[in-house]
Amino acid sequence: MSKKNKEKDIKAEEANGIENDAVAVEEQETTEVPTEEISVEDKLKEELQGEKDKFLRLFAEFENYKKRTSRERVELFKTAGKEIMLELLPVLDDFERALTHIEDDKEAEELRKGVLLIYQKLLSTLEKKGLSVAEVAKGDTFDAEVHTAITQIPAPSDDLKGKVVDVVEKGYKLGDTIIRFPKVVVGQ
Repeated sequence: MSKKNKEKDIKAEEANGIENDAVAVEEQETTEVPTEEISVEDKLKEELQGEKDKFLRLFAEFENYKKRTSRERVELFKTAGKEIMLELLPVLDDFERALTHIEDDKEAEELRKGVLLIYQKLLSTLEKKGLSVAEVAKGDTFDAEVHTAITQIPAPSDDLKGKVVDVVEKGYKLGDTIIRFPKVVVGQ
């Protein structure tokens, strides 16, 4: 073969080699594209899962907020009249004292009936709004969380030691909350 033919053959082989390399590069690029798509797809799935988690957490937090505010609202309505109730408790005490003194006077029977009627009406109205008497009786065990001891006296008997001997002033509750603790005398 002549030199020219050899050169042509070499050039042709080189050209084929370049084409083969180009085909190999194209094949590599096409095989890399699905890997990139999978990785992009995986990234999108991870982002989607992250956003779902954020959404669920936010939703749960909002539900907890709604429950908490509704409980607070109910509690507020239960104790909304606390200040007014505290102002009216001395009036109830005065009615009870008046009824005690009128009981002794037999001539004031009509007066006693009128005072008793007004007292019962006021008490029933306050009870409708959630006021109730904190029940304490003589002989109950003294509890510092429920009673206020105004004094201690020697117990009249051994079974009254550490117990309520006398109730000086009634206690009242508004709903489940004690708004005025009963004042008691404790046996020592």
